[in-house]
Amino acid sequence: MKTRLLLIPLALGLLANTAPAAQQNDPDPARIPPPIRAMLEAAIASGNETEITTVVKYARNAVPDAADAIDAMADVWRDEKTASRSRTIREATFFDLWHGRAELGGFATTGNSQNIGLTGVIDLTREGLQWRHKLHLQGDYQESFNVTSREHYVASYEPNYKLSANNYVYGAAQYESDKFLGYFNRFSASAGAGYSAIRKPRMTLDIELGPAFRHTEFTDARVESALAARGNLNFVWKLTPALSFNQNASAYLQRFNSTVSTNSALNAKLFGPLSAALSYNVQYESEPPIGRRTTDTTGRASVVYSF
Repeated sequence: MKTRLLLIPLALGLLANTAPAAQQNDPDPARIPPPIRAMLEAAIASGNETEITTVVKYARNAVPDAADAIDAMADVWRDEKTASRSRTIREATFFDLWHGRAELGGFATTGNSQNIGLTGVIDLTREGLQWRHKLHLQGDYQESFNVTSREHYVASYEPNYKLSANNYVYGAAQYESDKFLGYFNRFSASAGAGYSAIRKPRMTLDIELGPAFRHTEFTDARVESALAARGNLNFVWKLTPALSFNQNASAYLQRFNSTVSTNSALNAKLFGPLSAALSYNVQYESEPPIGRRTTDTTGRASVVYSF
């Protein structure tokens, strides 16, 4: 593809030089030499945004007098694409347009040690004109000599309402269970404001902040219900077309037990919809029950299916 794009400036230069003199000197911007128009139409027909942008750039340089008409051709295609996408979203039901990823990892050993471990994650996102919906499911289980050594479950749902291209308001509901971190059940609810600090094709950064309410049933029979402040950060960086880095961090700060968790992940495409993922999760509880540590870490290696 790179070789093909490098040949575009040369081809457009030749086509511009072969255009009729009357068209080359005509100041009317609506007059695009037929050979260059044909190349523009071919690029637009491909539907590849990168190729269209490149052809438009060099076509403008080759025929400056027709720059406005060249831009107009590209703008018509982009407007039609946007209108088609908007129409598809408007006509879709709530169960349409979902996309996401399913992650599965695990291990098993026998002989001198008998261990089994499984981890699974499902992330779903639905992007609408005004609403964005996010669903996250996660489960970790580990057993050693028939004794459970880790059991962690999370389920969360977050709807966002877009106020503008970079600003939105959100609601968030989450359920957690991890007796090894000191709680059987924890329910959290939050609402607040979100800001897309970075919104580029290869990099995004979303920041959220708002009040929350948490209800926790600890393993030492304590039950706490309290207001908290919630903050969340989600960063995605596509290093190359086949390699990406994700960083998610969240915090619930309250008078009693506060929670801070981070998850760093590196994803590498294998083939088709499959990729490999390495991730490292850290969760901190400021006041766990007696006998429990404040910090728990988990490393994962898994296969991811994107859809």
